[in-house]
Amino acid sequence: MENQNWKIKFNGIKAHAGHHGNELADQTAKEAAINSDINECYKRIPKSTVRRELRDYSATKWQSEWDIATKGAIKKTFFL
Repeated sequence: MENQNWKIKFNGIKAHAGHHGNELADQTAKEAAINSDINECYKRIPKSTVRRELRDYSATKWQSEWDIATKGAIKKTFFL
């Protein structure tokens, strides 16, 4: 079933072992890789759009982490 209101968020985690959501994602990805009969509802989104949105999200996330970082204060003065 296709849902137009989905929001996808990418986050990194330190380890796969025991993390239910990541284990489920791994299992689903493996099934999708071997099953060519799966209907893809995302194939209508241009790859360039996905790249741009990921780039923009990554830049925003990086900037917010940079703004609140307490380490590297001396280095930060060189970039401001």
